[in-house]
Amino acid sequence: MQEQQRVYFLWLMSNCIKFKVEKIKSVKAREILDSRGNPTVEVEITLDSGIKAKSDVPSGASTGTYEALELRDNDKKRYKGKGVLNAVANVNNVIAPKIVGMEIGENLDELEKFDEMMLNLDGTENKTNLGANAILGVSIAIARASAMSLNLPLYKYFNKNAKILPVPMMNILNGGAHANWQSTDFQEFMLVPYGAKNFAECLRYGAEIYHELKILLKSKNFSTSVGDEGGFVVNVKSNEEPIKLIINAIENAGYEYYKDVGISLDVAASGFYKDGNYELKTENLNFSSDEMIEKYKDLVEKYKILSIEDGLAEDDWEGWKKMNKEIGEKTILIGDDLFVTNIKRLERGIKEKSANAVLIKLNQIGTVSETIKAINLTHKTNWKTVISHRSGETTDTFIADFCVGMNSKLIKTGAPCRSERVEKYNQLMRIEEELGNKGKFAGKEAFK
Repeated sequence: MQEQQRVYFLWLMSNCIKFKVEKIKSVKAREILDSRGNPTVEVEITLDSGIKAKSDVPSGASTGTYEALELRDNDKKRYKGKGVLNAVANVNNVIAPKIVGMEIGENLDELEKFDEMMLNLDGTENKTNLGANAILGVSIAIARASAMSLNLPLYKYFNKNAKILPVPMMNILNGGAHANWQSTDFQEFMLVPYGAKNFAECLRYGAEIYHELKILLKSKNFSTSVGDEGGFVVNVKSNEEPIKLIINAIENAGYEYYKDVGISLDVAASGFYKDGNYELKTENLNFSSDEMIEKYKDLVEKYKILSIEDGLAEDDWEGWKKMNKEIGEKTILIGDDLFVTNIKRLERGIKEKSANAVLIKLNQIGTVSETIKAINLTHKTNWKTVISHRSGETTDTFIADFCVGMNSKLIKTGAPCRSERVEKYNQLMRIEEELGNKGKFAGKEAFK
Protein backbone atom coordinates (compact mmCIF):
# COMPACT_ATOMS: atom_id res chain seq x y z
CA MET A 1 0.00 0.00 0.00
CA GLN A 2 2.82 2.38 0.89
CA GLU A 3 4.49 1.61 -2.44
CA GLN A 4 1.26 2.42 -4.30
CA GLN A 5 0.96 5.71 -2.44
CA ARG A 6 4.58 6.55 -3.25
CA VAL A 7 4.02 5.84 -6.97
CA TYR A 8 0.84 7.92 -6.95
CA PHE A 9 2.63 10.78 -5.18
CA LEU A 10 5.46 10.73 -7.72
CA TRP A 11 2.96 10.66 -10.58
CA LEU A 12 1.04 13.56 -9.06
CA MET A 13 4.18 15.63 -8.54
CA SER A 14 5.48 15.01 -12.05
CA ASN A 15 2.18 16.07 -13.57
CA CYS A 16 1.93 19.13 -11.36
CA ILE A 17 5.36 20.18 -12.52
CA LYS A 18 4.55 19.41 -16.13
CA PHE A 19 1.32 21.37 -16.05
CA LYS A 20 2.52 24.18 -13.81
CA VAL A 21 0.10 27.09 -14.05
CA GLU A 22 1.62 30.04 -15.89
CA LYS A 23 0.19 33.54 -15.77
CA ILE A 24 0.74 36.47 -18.10
CA LYS A 25 2.92 39.02 -16.34
CA SER A 26 3.13 41.67 -19.05
CA VAL A 27 2.16 42.46 -22.63
CA LYS A 28 4.12 44.97 -24.68
CA ALA A 29 3.56 46.00 -28.30
CA ARG A 30 5.85 48.14 -30.41
CA GLU A 31 6.14 49.45 -33.96
CA ILE A 32 8.80 47.70 -36.05
CA LEU A 33 9.54 47.52 -39.80
CA ASP A 34 8.64 44.73 -42.20
CA SER A 35 10.54 43.52 -45.27
CA ARG A 36 9.23 46.39 -47.40
CA GLY A 37 10.36 49.00 -44.91
CA ASN A 38 6.81 49.65 -43.73
CA PRO A 39 5.72 49.67 -40.07
CA THR A 40 4.11 46.63 -38.53
CA VAL A 41 3.20 45.41 -35.05
CA GLU A 42 5.39 43.35 -32.77
CA VAL A 43 3.96 41.93 -29.53
CA GLU A 44 5.99 40.55 -26.63
CA ILE A 45 4.38 38.57 -23.82
CA THR A 46 6.19 37.76 -20.56
CA LEU A 47 4.99 35.04 -18.18
CA ASP A 48 5.48 34.95 -14.40
CA SER A 49 8.19 32.32 -14.87
CA GLY A 50 10.21 34.72 -17.00
CA ILE A 51 9.35 33.07 -20.33
CA LYS A 52 9.20 35.64 -23.13
CA ALA A 53 7.39 35.06 -26.42
CA LYS A 54 7.01 37.52 -29.26
CA SER A 55 5.30 37.74 -32.60
CA ASP A 56 5.71 39.95 -35.66
CA VAL A 57 2.63 40.58 -37.80
CA PRO A 58 2.95 40.39 -41.62
CA SER A 59 1.27 42.72 -44.11
CA GLY A 60 -0.02 42.14 -47.64
CA ALA A 61 0.33 44.21 -50.82
CA SER A 62 -2.17 42.28 -52.92
CA THR A 63 -5.05 42.28 -50.46
CA GLY A 64 -8.59 41.00 -50.80
CA THR A 65 -11.48 43.40 -50.32
CA TYR A 66 -13.00 41.21 -47.62
CA GLU A 67 -9.91 40.83 -45.40
CA ALA A 68 -10.00 41.87 -41.75
CA LEU A 69 -8.81 45.44 -41.26
CA GLU A 70 -5.12 46.15 -40.92
CA LEU A 71 -5.20 49.28 -38.76
CA ARG A 72 -2.97 52.08 -40.05
CA ASP A 73 -2.59 55.56 -38.50
CA ASN A 74 -3.15 57.52 -41.75
CA ASP A 75 -0.87 60.26 -40.38
CA LYS A 76 0.86 61.51 -43.52
CA LYS A 77 3.67 62.99 -41.43
CA ARG A 78 4.82 59.51 -40.38
CA TYR A 79 5.71 56.72 -42.80
CA LYS A 80 3.40 58.23 -45.42
CA GLY A 81 0.38 57.35 -43.30
CA LYS A 82 1.36 53.70 -42.78
CA GLY A 83 2.31 53.95 -39.12
CA VAL A 84 0.76 51.48 -36.67
CA LEU A 85 0.95 53.43 -33.41
CA ASN A 86 -2.81 53.19 -32.96
CA ALA A 87 -2.70 49.40 -33.27
CA VAL A 88 0.22 49.33 -30.83
CA ALA A 89 -1.74 51.50 -28.38
CA ASN A 90 -4.72 49.17 -28.68
CA VAL A 91 -2.55 46.27 -27.56
CA ASN A 92 -0.89 48.18 -24.73
CA ASN A 93 -3.91 50.11 -23.45
CA VAL A 94 -6.97 48.02 -24.35
CA ILE A 95 -5.98 44.35 -24.68
CA ALA A 96 -3.11 44.12 -22.18
CA PRO A 97 -5.10 45.25 -19.10
CA LYS A 98 -7.65 42.51 -19.83
CA ILE A 99 -5.24 39.61 -20.18
CA VAL A 100 -2.41 40.42 -17.74
CA GLY A 101 -2.81 38.04 -14.81
CA MET A 102 -4.72 35.45 -16.85
CA GLU A 103 -3.49 31.87 -16.99
CA ILE A 104 -1.88 30.52 -20.14
CA GLY A 105 -3.72 27.37 -21.21
CA GLU A 106 -2.51 23.87 -21.99
CA ASN A 107 -4.49 23.43 -25.21
CA LEU A 108 -6.07 25.19 -28.17
CA ASP A 109 -9.39 25.62 -26.38
CA GLU A 110 -7.64 27.93 -23.94
CA LEU A 111 -6.14 29.92 -26.81
CA GLU A 112 -9.61 30.31 -28.28
CA LYS A 113 -10.80 31.88 -25.02
CA PHE A 114 -8.16 34.59 -25.35
CA ASP A 115 -9.09 35.15 -28.98
CA GLU A 116 -12.78 35.36 -28.19
CA MET A 117 -12.08 37.91 -25.48
CA MET A 118 -10.23 40.10 -27.98
CA LEU A 119 -12.99 39.70 -30.56
CA ASN A 120 -15.52 40.84 -27.95
CA LEU A 121 -13.32 43.80 -27.04
CA ASP A 122 -13.23 44.80 -30.69
CA GLY A 123 -16.92 44.20 -31.28
CA THR A 124 -16.86 44.37 -35.10
CA GLU A 125 -16.92 41.71 -37.80
CA ASN A 126 -13.74 42.91 -39.52
CA LYS A 127 -11.69 43.98 -36.47
CA THR A 128 -12.10 47.65 -37.43
CA ASN A 129 -11.84 48.99 -33.86
CA LEU A 130 -8.69 47.34 -32.55
CA GLY A 131 -7.23 46.24 -35.90
CA ALA A 132 -6.50 42.70 -37.05
CA ASN A 133 -2.78 43.48 -36.79
CA ALA A 134 -3.15 44.28 -33.06
CA ILE A 135 -5.31 41.24 -32.29
CA LEU A 136 -3.24 38.79 -34.34
CA GLY A 137 0.01 39.92 -32.73
CA VAL A 138 -1.36 39.02 -29.31
CA SER A 139 -2.94 35.77 -30.53
CA ILE A 140 0.31 34.47 -32.02
CA ALA A 141 2.37 35.54 -28.99
CA ILE A 142 -0.02 33.70 -26.65
CA ALA A 143 0.21 30.53 -28.77
CA ARG A 144 4.00 30.71 -28.71
CA ALA A 145 4.10 31.43 -24.95
CA SER A 146 1.77 28.48 -24.34
CA ALA A 147 4.07 26.14 -26.27
CA MET A 148 7.10 27.41 -24.40
CA SER A 149 5.39 27.01 -21.02
CA LEU A 150 4.66 23.38 -21.91
CA ASN A 151 8.23 22.90 -23.13
CA LEU A 152 6.89 21.88 -26.54
CA PRO A 153 8.09 22.80 -30.02
CA LEU A 154 5.54 25.20 -31.44
CA TYR A 155 4.33 22.76 -34.11
CA LYS A 156 3.61 20.14 -31.43
CA TYR A 157 1.52 22.64 -29.48
CA PHE A 158 -0.90 22.52 -32.42
CA ASN A 159 -0.65 18.75 -32.86
CA LYS A 160 1.49 16.45 -30.73
CA ASN A 161 1.46 13.88 -33.57
CA ALA A 162 2.48 16.34 -36.29
CA LYS A 163 4.87 14.78 -38.79
CA ILE A 164 4.12 16.08 -42.32
CA LEU A 165 6.66 18.41 -43.94
CA PRO A 166 5.00 20.59 -46.60
CA VAL A 167 5.95 21.11 -50.22
CA PRO A 168 7.04 24.72 -50.79
CA MET A 169 5.57 26.81 -53.61
CA MET A 170 8.43 29.20 -54.41
CA ASN A 171 7.59 32.46 -56.12
CA ILE A 172 10.63 32.87 -58.39
CA LEU A 173 9.21 35.19 -61.07
CA ASN A 174 7.11 38.16 -59.92
CA GLY A 175 4.45 40.14 -61.74
CA GLY A 176 1.36 42.18 -60.97
CA ALA A 177 1.27 44.04 -57.64
CA HIS A 178 4.46 42.29 -56.47
CA ALA A 179 6.38 43.89 -59.34
CA ASN A 180 4.55 47.24 -59.36
CA TRP A 181 2.88 46.12 -62.61
CA GLN A 182 6.18 46.43 -64.49
CA SER A 183 6.13 42.80 -65.57
CA THR A 184 3.32 40.31 -66.24
CA ASP A 185 -0.35 40.61 -65.37
CA PHE A 186 -0.10 37.29 -63.50
CA GLN A 187 1.36 37.92 -60.05
CA GLU A 188 3.42 34.83 -59.24
CA PHE A 189 5.11 32.04 -61.16
CA MET A 190 6.02 29.42 -58.60
CA LEU A 191 8.50 26.58 -58.56
CA VAL A 192 7.24 23.41 -56.84
CA PRO A 193 10.05 20.87 -56.11
CA TYR A 194 7.67 18.06 -55.15
CA GLY A 195 9.77 15.19 -56.52
CA ALA A 196 12.45 15.36 -53.83
CA LYS A 197 12.77 12.66 -51.17
CA ASN A 198 12.67 15.07 -48.22
CA PHE A 199 12.24 18.75 -47.40
CA ALA A 200 15.96 19.58 -47.26
CA GLU A 201 16.49 18.10 -50.73
CA CYS A 202 13.39 19.86 -51.98
CA LEU A 203 14.81 23.19 -50.79
CA ARG A 204 18.11 22.41 -52.51
CA TYR A 205 16.28 21.76 -55.79
CA GLY A 206 14.55 25.12 -55.47
CA ALA A 207 17.70 27.08 -54.64
CA GLU A 208 19.69 25.50 -57.47
CA ILE A 209 16.97 26.22 -60.02
CA TYR A 210 16.59 29.77 -58.71
CA HIS A 211 20.29 30.43 -59.34
CA GLU A 212 20.09 28.72 -62.73
CA LEU A 213 17.19 31.01 -63.63
CA LYS A 214 19.29 34.04 -62.73
CA ILE A 215 22.03 32.85 -65.11
CA LEU A 216 19.44 32.27 -67.84
CA LEU A 217 17.90 35.73 -67.39
CA LYS A 218 21.32 37.38 -67.57
CA SER A 219 22.10 35.49 -70.79
CA LYS A 220 18.91 36.89 -72.31
CA ASN A 221 19.65 40.43 -71.08
CA PHE A 222 16.71 40.43 -68.65
CA SER A 223 16.90 42.27 -65.36
CA THR A 224 17.69 40.16 -62.31
CA SER A 225 16.24 42.59 -59.78
CA VAL A 226 13.78 40.98 -57.38
CA GLY A 227 10.28 41.80 -56.19
CA ASP A 228 8.74 41.81 -52.73
CA GLU A 229 8.93 38.05 -52.34
CA GLY A 230 12.38 37.46 -53.79
CA GLY A 231 11.29 36.47 -57.30
CA PHE A 232 12.86 38.06 -60.36
CA VAL A 233 11.00 40.86 -62.12
CA VAL A 234 11.32 40.51 -65.90
CA ASN A 235 9.84 42.64 -68.68
CA VAL A 236 8.37 39.91 -70.86
CA LYS A 237 5.87 40.10 -73.72
CA SER A 238 3.32 37.57 -72.48
CA ASN A 239 2.01 35.86 -69.37
CA GLU A 240 3.18 32.56 -70.81
CA GLU A 241 6.83 33.45 -71.35
CA PRO A 242 7.82 33.13 -67.62
CA ILE A 243 6.57 29.52 -67.64
CA LYS A 244 8.92 28.71 -70.53
CA LEU A 245 11.82 30.45 -68.77
CA ILE A 246 11.26 28.44 -65.58
CA ILE A 247 11.05 25.13 -67.46
CA ASN A 248 14.29 26.02 -69.22
CA ALA A 249 15.96 26.78 -65.86
CA ILE A 250 14.67 23.51 -64.37
CA GLU A 251 16.21 21.52 -67.20
CA ASN A 252 19.46 23.53 -67.12
CA ALA A 253 19.77 22.66 -63.42
CA GLY A 254 19.58 18.96 -64.30
CA TYR A 255 16.01 18.26 -63.21
CA GLU A 256 13.07 16.88 -65.14
CA TYR A 257 10.04 19.09 -65.50
CA TYR A 258 6.83 17.71 -64.00
CA LYS A 259 8.68 14.68 -62.61
CA ASP A 260 11.05 16.40 -60.19
CA VAL A 261 9.68 19.93 -60.27
CA GLY A 262 6.38 21.47 -61.33
CA ILE A 263 4.94 24.97 -61.73
CA SER A 264 2.05 26.72 -59.99
CA LEU A 265 0.53 30.12 -60.73
CA ASP A 266 -0.91 32.88 -58.59
CA VAL A 267 -2.82 34.96 -61.11
CA ALA A 268 -4.35 37.43 -58.59
CA ALA A 269 -7.04 38.21 -61.17
CA SER A 270 -8.86 40.74 -58.96
CA GLY A 271 -5.96 43.07 -59.71
CA PHE A 272 -6.81 43.30 -63.42
CA TYR A 273 -10.57 42.76 -63.28
CA LYS A 274 -12.51 45.81 -64.39
CA ASP A 275 -16.15 46.33 -65.36
CA GLY A 276 -16.81 42.60 -65.72
CA ASN A 277 -13.74 41.86 -67.84
CA TYR A 278 -10.12 40.85 -67.35
CA GLU A 279 -7.63 43.30 -68.85
CA LEU A 280 -4.37 41.58 -69.73
CA LYS A 281 -2.25 44.62 -70.53
CA THR A 282 0.90 42.59 -71.13
CA GLU A 283 -0.79 40.97 -74.14
CA ASN A 284 -3.23 43.80 -74.94
CA LEU A 285 -6.20 41.48 -74.41
CA ASN A 286 -9.60 41.97 -72.79
CA PHE A 287 -11.21 38.70 -71.67
CA SER A 288 -14.56 37.63 -70.26
CA SER A 289 -14.70 35.00 -67.49
CA ASP A 290 -15.30 32.28 -70.07
CA GLU A 291 -12.31 33.41 -72.12
CA MET A 292 -10.06 33.45 -69.04
CA ILE A 293 -11.14 29.89 -68.25
CA GLU A 294 -10.28 28.87 -71.81
CA LYS A 295 -6.84 30.45 -71.35
CA TYR A 296 -6.27 28.41 -68.20
CA LYS A 297 -7.45 25.26 -69.96
CA ASP A 298 -4.79 25.85 -72.58
CA LEU A 299 -2.04 26.51 -70.01
CA VAL A 300 -2.94 23.43 -67.97
CA GLU A 301 -2.98 21.29 -71.11
CA LYS A 302 0.33 22.61 -72.45
CA TYR A 303 2.33 22.87 -69.23
CA LYS A 304 0.57 20.58 -66.72
CA ILE A 305 0.21 23.47 -64.28
CA LEU A 306 -0.13 22.03 -60.78
CA SER A 307 -2.33 24.77 -59.32
CA ILE A 308 -3.88 28.13 -60.16
CA GLU A 309 -4.55 30.61 -57.38
CA ASP A 310 -7.12 33.37 -57.81
CA GLY A 311 -7.66 32.63 -61.48
CA LEU A 312 -10.78 34.81 -61.38
CA ALA A 313 -11.79 37.87 -59.36
CA GLU A 314 -13.02 37.78 -55.76
CA ASP A 315 -16.64 38.58 -56.71
CA ASP A 316 -16.86 36.45 -59.86
CA TRP A 317 -18.61 33.59 -58.06
CA GLU A 318 -20.35 32.28 -61.17
CA GLY A 319 -17.06 32.23 -63.04
CA TRP A 320 -15.37 30.30 -60.22
CA LYS A 321 -18.08 27.63 -60.27
CA LYS A 322 -17.68 27.20 -64.00
CA MET A 323 -13.88 27.16 -63.79
CA ASN A 324 -13.95 24.45 -61.11
CA LYS A 325 -16.35 22.38 -63.19
CA GLU A 326 -14.19 22.80 -66.32
CA ILE A 327 -10.67 22.26 -64.95
CA GLY A 328 -10.99 21.38 -61.24
CA GLU A 329 -10.26 17.73 -62.03
CA LYS A 330 -7.03 18.61 -63.83
CA THR A 331 -5.47 21.20 -61.53
CA ILE A 332 -5.83 22.56 -58.01
CA LEU A 333 -7.87 25.78 -57.92
CA ILE A 334 -6.92 27.86 -54.88
CA GLY A 335 -9.09 30.65 -53.52
CA ASP A 336 -7.26 33.50 -51.79
CA ASP A 337 -9.05 36.82 -52.34
CA LEU A 338 -12.20 34.76 -52.89
CA PHE A 339 -12.17 33.32 -49.35
CA VAL A 340 -9.76 35.52 -47.32
CA THR A 341 -9.54 32.74 -44.67
CA ASN A 342 -13.11 33.63 -43.69
CA ILE A 343 -15.45 30.83 -42.55
CA LYS A 344 -18.57 32.44 -44.06
CA ARG A 345 -17.02 32.85 -47.49
CA LEU A 346 -15.52 29.38 -47.26
CA GLU A 347 -18.90 27.86 -46.47
CA ARG A 348 -20.37 29.55 -49.53
CA GLY A 349 -17.49 28.32 -51.70
CA ILE A 350 -17.90 24.76 -50.45
CA LYS A 351 -21.66 24.83 -51.02
CA GLU A 352 -21.29 26.23 -54.54
CA LYS A 353 -18.23 24.08 -55.40
CA SER A 354 -16.31 27.17 -56.36
CA ALA A 355 -12.79 25.74 -55.85
CA ASN A 356 -10.96 22.77 -54.36
CA ALA A 357 -8.34 24.49 -52.21
CA VAL A 358 -7.91 27.54 -50.02
CA LEU A 359 -4.97 29.81 -49.26
CA ILE A 360 -4.61 30.39 -45.52
CA LYS A 361 -3.29 33.74 -44.29
CA LEU A 362 -3.54 34.45 -40.58
CA ASN A 363 -3.75 38.22 -40.93
CA GLN A 364 -6.68 37.98 -43.35
CA ILE A 365 -8.89 36.85 -40.48
CA GLY A 366 -6.94 38.14 -37.46
CA THR A 367 -6.71 35.34 -34.85
CA VAL A 368 -5.01 31.96 -34.67
CA SER A 369 -8.25 30.29 -33.50
CA GLU A 370 -10.32 31.54 -36.44
CA THR A 371 -7.56 30.42 -38.81
CA ILE A 372 -7.61 26.93 -37.28
CA LYS A 373 -11.38 26.75 -37.74
CA ALA A 374 -10.99 27.65 -41.43
CA ILE A 375 -8.35 24.94 -41.87
CA ASN A 376 -10.45 22.32 -40.07
CA LEU A 377 -13.43 23.14 -42.28
CA THR A 378 -11.40 22.66 -45.46
CA HIS A 379 -9.90 19.41 -44.17
CA LYS A 380 -13.39 18.06 -43.45
CA THR A 381 -14.36 18.93 -47.02
CA ASN A 382 -11.20 17.24 -48.37
CA TRP A 383 -10.04 20.52 -49.84
CA LYS A 384 -6.35 21.32 -49.82
CA THR A 385 -4.89 24.07 -47.65
CA VAL A 386 -1.87 26.21 -48.49
CA ILE A 387 -0.38 28.12 -45.55
CA SER A 388 0.89 31.45 -46.85
CA HIS A 389 3.15 34.35 -45.96
CA ARG A 390 2.47 37.96 -47.02
CA SER A 391 4.56 40.19 -49.26
CA GLY A 392 5.41 42.38 -46.26
CA GLU A 393 7.09 39.85 -43.97
CA THR A 394 9.47 39.60 -41.02
CA THR A 395 11.84 36.85 -39.90
CA ASP A 396 9.11 35.44 -37.61
CA THR A 397 8.85 31.72 -38.44
CA PHE A 398 5.38 31.09 -36.97
CA ILE A 399 3.80 29.90 -40.23
CA ALA A 400 6.45 27.17 -40.67
CA ASP A 401 5.52 25.54 -37.35
CA PHE A 402 1.84 26.29 -37.92
CA CYS A 403 1.90 24.54 -41.30
CA VAL A 404 3.42 21.36 -39.83
CA GLY A 405 1.16 21.50 -36.79
CA MET A 406 -1.99 21.85 -38.91
CA ASN A 407 -1.06 19.02 -41.32
CA SER A 408 -1.09 21.34 -44.31
CA LYS A 409 0.88 19.75 -47.11
CA LEU A 410 1.66 22.97 -48.97
CA ILE A 411 3.35 26.18 -47.89
CA LYS A 412 3.84 29.37 -49.84
CA THR A 413 6.52 31.67 -48.51
CA GLY A 414 8.45 33.14 -51.43
CA ALA A 415 11.67 32.54 -53.32
CA PRO A 416 14.73 30.90 -51.75
CA CYS A 417 16.06 34.43 -51.37
CA ARG A 418 15.73 37.25 -48.79
CA SER A 419 16.06 36.40 -45.12
CA GLU A 420 12.39 36.93 -44.25
CA ARG A 421 11.47 34.18 -46.76
CA VAL A 422 14.42 31.85 -46.24
CA GLU A 423 14.05 31.80 -42.46
CA LYS A 424 10.71 30.00 -42.82
CA TYR A 425 12.38 27.38 -45.01
CA ASN A 426 15.28 27.06 -42.56
CA GLN A 427 12.81 26.47 -39.73
CA LEU A 428 11.16 23.68 -41.71
CA MET A 429 14.57 22.04 -42.14
CA ARG A 430 15.09 22.26 -38.38
CA ILE A 431 11.69 20.65 -37.79
CA GLU A 432 12.49 17.88 -40.28
CA GLU A 433 15.77 17.21 -38.49
CA GLU A 434 13.99 17.12 -35.12
CA LEU A 435 11.31 14.72 -36.36
CA GLY A 436 13.92 12.40 -37.86
CA ASN A 437 12.45 9.11 -39.05
CA LYS A 438 9.02 10.12 -37.76
CA GLY A 439 8.80 12.96 -40.30
CA LYS A 440 7.36 12.57 -43.76
CA PHE A 441 7.78 14.93 -46.71
CA ALA A 442 4.39 15.44 -48.43
CA GLY A 443 5.93 15.31 -51.93
CA LYS A 444 3.62 14.50 -54.84
CA GLU A 445 0.90 13.36 -52.42
CA ALA A 446 0.25 17.05 -51.79
CA PHE A 447 -1.22 17.36 -55.29
CA LYS A 448 -3.29 14.16 -55.39
